[in-house]
Amino acid sequence: MNRLRLYFKLIRLDKPIGILLLLWPTLWALWMASDGQPDWRLVLIFTLGTVLMRSAGCAINDYADRDFDRHVKRTVDRPITSGQLPAREALVVAAVLALLAFVLILPLNALTLQMSVAAVIIAGTYPYFKRFFAIPQAYLGIAFGFGIPMGFAAVQNGVPAAAWWLLIANVFWAIAYDTEYAMVDRDDDLKLGMKTSAITFGRFDVAAVMFCYAASFGIIFAVGWLEFCLRGWFAAGMLVACACALHHYFLIRERTREGCFKAFRYNNWLGAAIFGGVLLDYLART
Repeated sequence: MNRLRLYFKLIRLDKPIGILLLLWPTLWALWMASDGQPDWRLVLIFTLGTVLMRSAGCAINDYADRDFDRHVKRTVDRPITSGQLPAREALVVAAVLALLAFVLILPLNALTLQMSVAAVIIAGTYPYFKRFFAIPQAYLGIAFGFGIPMGFAAVQNGVPAAAWWLLIANVFWAIAYDTEYAMVDRDDDLKLGMKTSAITFGRFDVAAVMFCYAASFGIIFAVGWLEFCLRGWFAAGMLVACACALHHYFLIRERTREGCFKAFRYNNWLGAAIFGGVLLDYLART
């Protein structure tokens, strides 16, 4: 039982915020791609797949960062870092979860299956981007948003330009929320020589976060309004998301660990607000 608890902690099922940050963009895509009437089997498959792939990504991340995490206050007690689980078990867990996610999508079309291979590669390589790239959060945005083109592929057997624009919007959103997250660990990351957007942006970190929120929302609103004819409820959801982002400004402007971490976690409500607007707008048409 103790080992199961360690696995539970390894794949962060005790911290579902990561699952939700992957799930909301995927749901935006499924609803838009299907004109508000997604096949509920697809919704179930993508929801379960999101849980499995985020969990696999956490295991890979802990394996990749095992020598760094012991020097970071927030991560020193993770199962691999603390030695409670051998490092090789993280790879086994990640492989099993990724395989289960692949089995889930086997009934879907060939394009979705092909894109799932790219999704696994992106998820598996993300942890190493922190060694070399100044803003690895952009790559995280691709990993966390790849459910968008996959969702369109599953519904339409194609990926229109609107899907790629939504993915770009998700990249901006991920840079915003993961910069808030990186601001929590900035002192530790500087000592370790890690690359994060919080370090790259320096004293302009807060301004960069707010710019990325604005860019993300602008793209999402333009795509929803122009491509999918979403109107009143969608606009209301976007306004709520903007209010959430404004609240984040007041949380992060002093750059305290507590405030920055709260802002990161509250992004769940921001994503939910956008999806709520999309959902209600489609429901209002029926």
